[in-house]
Amino acid sequence: MRGICRAAAFALIGTLSLTACGGDGDSDDNPLAGGSADSDSKSIVVGSANFPENQLLAEIYSQALEAKGLKVTRKFDIGAREVYYDQVVKGGIGVFPEYNGALLSVAVDENSTAASTEDINAELKAKLPSSVEILDSAEAEDKDSVTVTAEKAAEYKLKTLADLKAVAKDWTIGAGSEFKTRTQGGVGLKKVYGVEFGKFQPLDAGAQSTLLKLLKDDKVQAANIYTTDPAIVEDKLVVLEDPKNLFSSQNVTPLVYKDAVNDTAKAALNGVSAKLTTEDLLELMKKLVNDKEDASDVAKEWLTSAGLN
Repeated sequence: MRGICRAAAFALIGTLSLTACGGDGDSDDNPLAGGSADSDSKSIVVGSANFPENQLLAEIYSQALEAKGLKVTRKFDIGAREVYYDQVVKGGIGVFPEYNGALLSVAVDENSTAASTEDINAELKAKLPSSVEILDSAEAEDKDSVTVTAEKAAEYKLKTLADLKAVAKDWTIGAGSEFKTRTQGGVGLKKVYGVEFGKFQPLDAGAQSTLLKLLKDDKVQAANIYTTDPAIVEDKLVVLEDPKNLFSSQNVTPLVYKDAVNDTAKAALNGVSAKLTTEDLLELMKKLVNDKEDASDVAKEWLTSAGLN
């Protein structure tokens, strides 16, 4: 899940101070994590996973909420879905930028075969714990992928994931550690396409720059790269096609703890979803990764252009 999953693929940019944008000091003033937005004295806790795109989305959500006069406490860089999901369900986090397909297959129903945005969201609405709900999904999507260099694609005539079957046993795939055991990951590759890699190189979810270097240096021959990573275009990498929809739709979707958000908060978050496109997300990531712009500034600029602040 990314989990788009996950996902949609980035430089390692701890120096961008994405966590600092959240200001951990805010949490000291708010002992009620995930507090109700119905009270002006309580903050809505906005969380994020441990990779730059999700932190940027969390910053966009945070500023959109603040633009409506709501107080926000930022809790960014928490970790993978296996770490943060329970915190949302229990109310420790009030708002989280999720990827709907990965949320369903990783956290809610690992046996789900839903692939389209509509089917995924219908299942989520039916199966999520009663304490949480999803709001409107954005058109913006960031999917997991198995990606190779253009040289490898040409040499081995690789176009789809199925084409890996003949070579994977001699290759190493690099990915976040959770990819190995996920249905939308190593497990699914074997089950759906009969593809099983000889070796697995685990990396932290935020270490996309390291993963890209390993791929280009042929230390790994395939990599789980999110589809909004600017490096795919810049380095002419080849995202292998997925005709059997192993990697389901991964639309950016707010997951909220019901008691933490009021109608004003929901409207603000749905407003973001109504405007955010995949092209927007790719452009935002270019600014963040390539141009080294501050996440807070990137978020503010996009919200202004979308008329949301």
